[in-house]
Amino acid sequence: MSEAATSVGDAPTGSRRRIPQVGFVSLGCPKATVDSERILTQLRAEGYGISPDYDGADLVVVNTCGFIDAAVDESLTAIGEALDQHGKVVVTGCLGARADLIRQTHPRVLAVTGPHAYDEVMDAVHRHLPRPEPDPSHPFTSLLPETGVKLTPAHYAYVKISEGCNHRCSFCIIPSMRGDLVSRPAGAVMAEAARLVDGGVRELLIISQDTSAYGLDLRYRTDFWRGRPLRTDLESLARGLGELPAWVRLHYVYPYPHVDRLVPLMADGLILPYLDMPLQHASPKILKAMRRPAAAEKVLERLADWRRICPALVMRSTFIVGFPGETEADFEALLAFLHEAQLDRVGCFAYSPVAGAAANALPDAVPEPVKAERLQRFMAAQADISRAKLAARVGQRLTVLVDEVLADQVIARSYADAPEIDGNVIINGAWELSPGDFIEVDITASLEHDLIGDPVCD
Repeated sequence: MSEAATSVGDAPTGSRRRIPQVGFVSLGCPKATVDSERILTQLRAEGYGISPDYDGADLVVVNTCGFIDAAVDESLTAIGEALDQHGKVVVTGCLGARADLIRQTHPRVLAVTGPHAYDEVMDAVHRHLPRPEPDPSHPFTSLLPETGVKLTPAHYAYVKISEGCNHRCSFCIIPSMRGDLVSRPAGAVMAEAARLVDGGVRELLIISQDTSAYGLDLRYRTDFWRGRPLRTDLESLARGLGELPAWVRLHYVYPYPHVDRLVPLMADGLILPYLDMPLQHASPKILKAMRRPAAAEKVLERLADWRRICPALVMRSTFIVGFPGETEADFEALLAFLHEAQLDRVGCFAYSPVAGAAANALPDAVPEPVKAERLQRFMAAQADISRAKLAARVGQRLTVLVDEVLADQVIARSYADAPEIDGNVIINGAWELSPGDFIEVDITASLEHDLIGDPVCD
């Protein structure tokens, strides 16, 4: 399949009847990955095989992304490749909310559904590839691991606690694709998390469009977990997750006031002292144009308070430069915030119009060369901060989680590093370790993005 495709497993053997095979291409963010895992798990539960290539597939499902124009282009290309290589294609995911665009570009697709439309995807598969007849000697449920089908390595997993978003940020079209906030009951989240940990997962990555808003739509009603009452809010959920023997890492946390209550849990070691908080800008004028619920000065005050409570706290954020109306003064305000905030991990993007976003109608577009120049200046400033932050780790002893064991090197991560987006802790040499192992490491050196360490030998 395409480079973006993820294949899982082979068709079960031992049955005389031919098992229908589904190919799968999964694109987009971790939230889309969770959607893909749920669809794949349902396919396997119904007895379908998962083909690792187009040639072995009877039908192909493409889970798309449609957040920015580059993602739209990638998704349309992936659909086209699947049609050219195979011909029978069902499309789902965020770009599926723009079904007219998909059908106009690729009229041969069999069906199009929106994101997290699991039942609609299965209905489309059933129409074009009838489900296999049960074989009493090979019950389909025996084909599934306890964790379900996962696209991540066995030792970490994404747990999606809600769908959709109530915000209407002017640059974002997620609510139009995924709808308003719909939180999962706390008991259901805990049951999934416990099942994952029982199945060998050592790190739970908690995700949603707006993690801080968890439970708002349910009015924080009380649910139950193992006979105990559990309020459906982020603090209560974090406390519950913190009882499980795994790292718990929070992503996509907006700076609401109740986030303050999470920091003591980090200081107490219940959840990782790590916050992924997309701030997007620091200029009041630009934040207002973005319709963002934050003010830079309040963020700085609260960040200082959080660090007093939990000195180990690591902050990750993302920003946009070149937003319509951004002046040099606005950009300088952003750089000043960056220097004062001293964030540990930062990503930045030059603003790009997204079809359907309200920001497209804003005046005073920033020229592309200016966007590129500001992006370069921003990343250079943050590189200095990140380099100093990593250098300060030299001499520390950290617990790390092993991700990959190579012949002459081990790739691991500390609490400060989320998979795929942050850095690594590199352990040189050959060691008898396995992915998912926790070990103690003495940090001996730092690089631009990564740390070097030696295992602590008793």
